[in-house]
Amino acid sequence: MYFCFRISINSIQKVLHPVKKLFKFFLNLIPRPWLISASYAVRPLLAWWYRGDRYEDPIDGKKFRSFLPYGYGKVRENVLSPSTLSLERHRLLWLYLQRETTLFSAPTKLLHFAPEQCFYHRFRESELIQYTTTDLNSPLADVQADICNLPFEDNAFDMILCNHVLEHIPYDATAMKELYRVLKSGGKAIFQVPLENDRAKTFEDDSITDRAERARIFGQYDHVRIYGMDYFDRLREIGFNVEACDYTKTLTPEKIDYYRLAAGELIPVVTK
Repeated sequence: MYFCFRISINSIQKVLHPVKKLFKFFLNLIPRPWLISASYAVRPLLAWWYRGDRYEDPIDGKKFRSFLPYGYGKVRENVLSPSTLSLERHRLLWLYLQRETTLFSAPTKLLHFAPEQCFYHRFRESELIQYTTTDLNSPLADVQADICNLPFEDNAFDMILCNHVLEHIPYDATAMKELYRVLKSGGKAIFQVPLENDRAKTFEDDSITDRAERARIFGQYDHVRIYGMDYFDRLREIGFNVEACDYTKTLTPEKIDYYRLAAGELIPVVTK
């Protein structure tokens, strides 16, 4: 019995190995927005293929034996959900929003920049959320707008989500001022960025223009900086009250692994 079971597992692993190598190649090659746009046809197949009970995507509650690899340049193993295509930061944010905010329990006027598809339909379908999306290029944007010159009134929104956007913006202070302007007094916002916890000062160099060099230094060709821990001071200088929330500290190591989160990842939570 044991011999037969071992052969079965080995056979599965032999099948999965080339499949994972293929996924690594395409996930590293194809920009994430294109990948997600093309994902509707393949997500059901991926969710079926990877079904199991070792890990859970808390966004949709589905369980899998493994997640997919993902990353530009440096590929991270076991991080991309087969069903929602969420990454570590999305799942952490979802847990925080559900457990620590009133987004799903009280009427909320929400502004969402560069809307992530793993959240989009869930926010749109909520009867409590008055949902506005914005971006320069996204087909999911209700309003096409420049984050440095927003077409919204002052104090317009109860909550703002602007995640992994500011690292693309050359004049991030201007964008932060616009975010502050359109957030209501007492409102809450979350501005996730690629953040290096062991870096004190943000690094940026406008003289680096070569796409390959930018990708090597900043992580992606269209990033303009690497944020350090002074990111929170930058937000405070605009006028925000800022909390560097390590929400993974509220979870056991077993839960962090179960949801495939990045231990120690900080959520920048701000209020006006």
